[in-house]
Amino acid sequence: MLEIRDIKKSFGVNQVLNGVDFFVREGDVVSIIGPSGSGKTTLLRCINFLESADSGTIRIDDIHADFSRIRKKEKIAMRRKTAMVFQNYALFSNMTALENVMEGLVISRKMEKNEAKEAAVRVLTKVGLSSKLDSKPHELSGGQQQRVGIARAAALNPEVILFDEPTSSLDPEMVDDILALIKDLACEGATMAIVTHEMQFAYEISNRIVFLDKGEILAEGSPSEIFDNPREERVKQFVSRFNFKRVPEYYL
Repeated sequence: MLEIRDIKKSFGVNQVLNGVDFFVREGDVVSIIGPSGSGKTTLLRCINFLESADSGTIRIDDIHADFSRIRKKEKIAMRRKTAMVFQNYALFSNMTALENVMEGLVISRKMEKNEAKEAAVRVLTKVGLSSKLDSKPHELSGGQQQRVGIARAAALNPEVILFDEPTSSLDPEMVDDILALIKDLACEGATMAIVTHEMQFAYEISNRIVFLDKGEILAEGSPSEIFDNPREERVKQFVSRFNFKRVPEYYL
């Protein structure tokens, strides 16, 4: 479904991604973990073309392109197959919750406004915001804003939903609710790639874990292989700081 080969990205002299190969199959829930500054967010942003990778190739379904010479129409086509949930919510401040969700449906999916409104109401109700349709972001809590962000992504029905540390801007008491909502999407079969520092969550929700460090993938495998029986010393050092409460609830 989604495949990246030999992706490289630098910011000046700082090599952030150094030849990363990455893939997500249909139905996968892939958690991307690793220390801060390892290139996790940059990888997602390159997949969604919020950053321009220096080189490498990308394939999403039947669309294949070289990052170094990708055309605008290929970017647009690939963007329509993904949706991003941001750590800072990235909602339009002048729009209501309903309008924020409708916007992508009208602009990207070319839906009629009445149809987009029905779809937006349906998904906002699903995430528990039926009473907040007409609220603007400043009238919502952080957790509610992130629910709008998740609803906006889910409404597009993309091939892959990309989550960039979806709980990092939330108060601790709101984190569990957002993680439970993402688990619900996983149970419904959504294909997802998730950058997260929530190790227990990654342990429970993922069918594959990717460990990224200094712009390179050092290890990947099942949650058990990465968290319970890591072979690489760097991975052992990283996961040894966490105490996991139980075995994964389910594998997808």
